[in-house]
Amino acid sequence: MDTPTLWITGAGSGMGRAAALAAAEDGRPIALSGRRPEVLEEVAREIRELGGTALPVPLDVTDREAVRAAAARIAQELGPIEALVLSAGMNAPRRYWRDQDLEEFAAITDTNLLGPVSVIDAVLPGMRERGAGTIVLISSYSAWRFSPDAGAAYSASKTALGPLVATLNAQENRHGIRACHLCPGDVDSDFLDRRPTVPGAGERAVMLSPEDVGRAVAFVLTSPPHVVIDELVISPAKPAA
Repeated sequence: MDTPTLWITGAGSGMGRAAALAAAEDGRPIALSGRRPEVLEEVAREIRELGGTALPVPLDVTDREAVRAAAARIAQELGPIEALVLSAGMNAPRRYWRDQDLEEFAAITDTNLLGPVSVIDAVLPGMRERGAGTIVLISSYSAWRFSPDAGAAYSASKTALGPLVATLNAQENRHGIRACHLCPGDVDSDFLDRRPTVPGAGERAVMLSPEDVGRAVAFVLTSPPHVVIDELVISPAKPAA
C-alpha cells in the first residue's frame, strides 16, 4: 500500500519550515516547495537527519502549469498526496491606498489566494479518489479580525481563505477531505522584514515563534479522520502591564 505524502508550500523558511520539521516525526514522506532551491535543500537535510524522507521541489505557486507538474512529480516519486500545508505568502511594505501599486496588489493576490487554489485544484481529484485528505491553509490573524496595518491586498487575499476552507468542508467532507483555516497572530519570522516599520528585538520577543505554528499544524494533521478543525486561531499572550 502506498504511503500517503505531505506537500508543504513555503517550506523554505518561517512557518512552512517549522511545519515540515514538526511533521517529520509523523514518518510520512514530505515534499518541500518554495522559490529558493538552496533553502529547501537545507530543510530536506534537517528532515533526513531526523530520520524522515524529504523531496525538495522548487516552485512558484503562481505558475499553474508548474504546480500541476510538481504535483505529478511528487505523486510519482513519493506516493499519493494526502495532506497539504499551504504556507507560501506575500506582502509588501506599501500597504495603503495612498501608495499601493496595482501590479504589486495583483502579485500578492496571486500568491496568497490563487496560489493555494491552484495547488488544491491539482491534488483534490486524487484525494477524492482515495477518500482521504487534510488541507491546512496558513492564513493570518488579520483574516480573522480586521487589522488596518496589514494592507489592503494582504487582508483581502487572506480573508478570502476563510470562505475557501468553508466551501471545501461543505463540499468535500463527504469524500473524506477536511480543511483548516489556521490564523496565527504576530510570528517572529523573516516575513516581518516586509513591514513598513520592521519590529525590534523587544517586540519580537513577545511574538509567536514559527515552531508554535508548526505544532499547531501537526495537531491538525494528526487529528482523527472524523475530526474537522474548521478554523484555528492562535495569538501571543499579552505581556504583563
